Amino acid sequence: MAKISLLFLALVAFGFVVHVSVAAKDHDKGPGKRFDDKKIGIYELKKGNMSLKFTNWGATIISVFLPDKNGKIDDVVLGYDSVDDYKNDTVYFGAIVGRVANRIGGAQFKLNGTVYKLVANEGKNMLHGGKIGFSDVVWNVKKHKNEGPAPYIVFEYHSFDGEEGFPGNLHVRVTYALSGDNQLTVKMKAKAENKATPVNLAQHTYWNLGGHTSGDILSEEIQIFASNYTPVDSDLIPTGQIVTVKGTPFDFLNSHAIGDYINKLPKGYDINYALDGGKGKNMKVVAIVIDKKSGRKMELTTNAPGVQFYTGNLLKEVKGKGGFIYRAHAALCLETQHFPDSVNHPNFPSTIIAPGKTYKHIMVYKFSISS
Repeated sequence: MAKISLLFLALVAFGFVVHVSVAAKDHDKGPGKRFDDKKIGIYELKKGNMSLKFTNWGATIISVFLPDKNGKIDDVVLGYDSVDDYKNDTVYFGAIVGRVANRIGGAQFKLNGTVYKLVANEGKNMLHGGKIGFSDVVWNVKKHKNEGPAPYIVFEYHSFDGEEGFPGNLHVRVTYALSGDNQLTVKMKAKAENKATPVNLAQHTYWNLGGHTSGDILSEEIQIFASNYTPVDSDLIPTGQIVTVKGTPFDFLNSHAIGDYINKLPKGYDINYALDGGKGKNMKVVAIVIDKKSGRKMELTTNAPGVQFYTGNLLKEVKGKGGFIYRAHAALCLETQHFPDSVNHPNFPSTIIAPGKTYKHIMVYKFSISS
């Protein structure tokens, strides 16, 4: 490892905010550019026994340290040791993804009579906002309070008209806050400035409540509060149907181990659930995850209509923190969201934000010890 990398890690370990310059990529273009000479930093929030680190590259969660039933504190999210690794990441560890998370079939959609052709980055389709989505840009840190009764950090990004093919300028703000005991609140807002545009942001952290080096999550138990899901084709594009989970491997209405029926699926879980509680913007329980060995419990609520449950199927010999190798099913993702490819399915909840209107997406994680 180069000396500069060792110095970087040492500074981070002692709580310093480290800044490094970002070189513009060859394909960086557009108003204001997406990189320029902005700085990348490491930022921390701490309250009680809970501490988190972030980077403004992708407004990304780098680490979440929590105690287990014996008081042992572990990092329960997958990630990397340095920001440079996040810049080369292909699995979206901890990032905010958008302008439209998940997939858009054919990388195009029609809005108000105009067909918008987007940047395809997964075969013929778009995934998580294109080749340079919100996970691959430098966000501005507007506010940061790292201690006290309610530590928080605010990231902002201005997405320009035509970025990855999307119409209109969009001002985006993401706030992470520690509120209550062992509770993380994520608020995502986006204001359409001059044109109607689809918006669907998601937080893409990979969770392993046993600790990021504890192996797979197949023995973790999960309950997902969704009676229906949206089936997909071979490219993972929704068919447009919304069907019951009853009698399928997707049924987690009653809590059970993730690994119980995973072998009935080609690779594992990667599916959107239509959450119970209606299509409105009211807060609803998404899921409860329990790791019996560590005793850690995570409860997630949101105002979004859906959640993508993903079991890290495509992780393959990924070198993570401390050199640990992450493999398939090393973590789970619960990405609250609007339904995938909603722009091409009128029966799905709309993701279109009119000019002057604001998109609002809230997630609340509550961590505790299971009895």
